[in-house]
Amino acid sequence: MDIPESLNRFVKKNQKWLAYSAIACAVLFLGTAAYFISQQFTGKASMRASLVAADKNKSLSSFPLTIPTIKYGFAIDTFQLAEQEVQPGAFLGDILSDQGIDYPSIERLVANAEGVFDVRHFRVGKPYTVLSDPETEQAEYLIYEPNVYEYVVFELKDNFTVEREERPIETQQGAMAGYLESSLWNAIVGQGESYELAAALEGALQWSIDFHHLQKGDEFKLIFDRKFIDGEEVGIGSVPAAYYKTGDNEYHAIYYKSEDGKLEGYFDLEGRPMKRGFLKAPVKYSRISSYYNLNRYHPILKRRRPHYGTDYAAPYGTPIYAVGDGVVSRASYTKGNGNFVKIKHNDTYQTQYLHMQKFAKGISPGAHVKQGQVIGYVGSTGLATGPHVCFRFWKNGRQVNHLKIKFPPAKPLPDEELPKFFELRDAYLQQMEAMQAVEVAEATAETGEEGNNP
Repeated sequence: MDIPESLNRFVKKNQKWLAYSAIACAVLFLGTAAYFISQQFTGKASMRASLVAADKNKSLSSFPLTIPTIKYGFAIDTFQLAEQEVQPGAFLGDILSDQGIDYPSIERLVANAEGVFDVRHFRVGKPYTVLSDPETEQAEYLIYEPNVYEYVVFELKDNFTVEREERPIETQQGAMAGYLESSLWNAIVGQGESYELAAALEGALQWSIDFHHLQKGDEFKLIFDRKFIDGEEVGIGSVPAAYYKTGDNEYHAIYYKSEDGKLEGYFDLEGRPMKRGFLKAPVKYSRISSYYNLNRYHPILKRRRPHYGTDYAAPYGTPIYAVGDGVVSRASYTKGNGNFVKIKHNDTYQTQYLHMQKFAKGISPGAHVKQGQVIGYVGSTGLATGPHVCFRFWKNGRQVNHLKIKFPPAKPLPDEELPKFFELRDAYLQQMEAMQAVEVAEATAETGEEGNNP
């Protein structure tokens, strides 16, 4: 019978603890056996003496079987433990050298880490733990934690192996509902949740709702996953169901995945994919500072000039996303546009993104991009008075107001998938209908770059 690799690793890491446990169990067994043998073969006259002897055996054999503290796959009670953080200017070699590891061994570790973990990615402030032999004080393992979800184990002896391990994540379902007072972020944070949850809700409805046109009194409901590691919440997972009502319009997003995995994503109540040809906006967490206007007064040129785009004001460095799949036709600089990218999506549609701080890696003419891919970062290059992206949209060679374009609905799921989808949909709808939306006062003062942006 094959022994699982994970069990092999556990045994290898904890040989001393397993050996001590085996000895304690053996002594306990022998002491108990001696007690029953003495009961079986002694007469009544010697019974009390046997009980005394057995009690002595019991006291000698009753070593405390302490449940070990398991962390990183080790019984860490059997090691000398030192927990530290990566200091400024420190690299793996420096940390290992301080632990008495020679340079040939360090080079071997670096070679073994290739394809497992890039040792250049040790970051200042990240925690690491050194496990040493309590008798010799020789470092035997170093564990580095790049994030809360995983850790990297460097073996500092024998084979000098490097292993990357994922922590088991427990998922619990959460739900919330509310009304908008000022912004979606404030409505969610005001109920004690995180900005991460607000972003997840936007992600579920990004093809249907323009989150720059929300109104006071809008209602939302969502079901989401909370992620836990060792009993502590570490983040927000997916949002399997969401609802948003603005004015007389209601939007639902239900996440569905077919058994074969070929169909996956958000769908509306009829089973039509939420993912459309284009996202509603090229940036998140921003505001519209200037609309498509054929008679706008230009704040820099000081004259009337058509504004063929929609300006989204956001802090410097905010990621800019391609609103649809396509090919980069231009990625260059002009005096007016600054750094800009233009994408051809098909024979009908093109989009353009102006005033970038810089382009994302790999963005150049001819590059293929996917919907939602980062293509650059918000800046104020060219004729701009503040950080923003001027987003322009072409249809059949003419610049149009993308906020007014209505695209045809996508085809629904195949007939054979709809019964399973409807069953899932109805369960989520019933759960959301039972929610009571709450009105939350503004939790934090709204921030944002002010000023006129061309």
